[in-house]
Amino acid sequence: MIVCPNCKEEIDDDSRYCDQCGQSLLFCERCGRVGIGRRCTSCGGLMLSANVHAHTVATTAHRVEPAVPQITLSNDELHIRFTGSDGAIIGRRQGPYTQIFHQHMYVSGTHARLNYNPGSGWTVTDMHSSNGTRLNGQPLQPDVVVPMRNGDTLVIANVSLHVIIR
Repeated sequence: MIVCPNCKEEIDDDSRYCDQCGQSLLFCERCGRVGIGRRCTSCGGLMLSANVHAHTVATTAHRVEPAVPQITLSNDELHIRFTGSDGAIIGRRQGPYTQIFHQHMYVSGTHARLNYNPGSGWTVTDMHSSNGTRLNGQPLQPDVVVPMRNGDTLVIANVSLHVIIR
């Protein structure tokens, strides 16, 4: 049951109009609550008529988000192999890979960042590292987002990593 925001009477959940006062019901596009006015008083989302809200919910329910390809960085000689995660820092002192890089003294505490962008795929950004980041032999400028491809070679200071994207 939902409560009509106009007359405060309880009505069926699937109602589009209040069967007591006849008021057209508005639903929040974000949280789905019934309300009045242009914005939801609970979350700030736009209030939509029942017909638009039902279409939005149906469209959202059938939308399939593309799968994020997995990125693996490896160096078999150094026994390094890890799966990258979006937004992760590569460094000796910060990020989820500190256990891997803590003994590599040329790797900065906060060396580089991995990101996934649906438009450009996996990227790497040098974070003003002391000993630089290179992709396929090309030095990266700090704060410049550079796309990576399967088979690339990423060098973090003096640690060479093979890029595997699947």
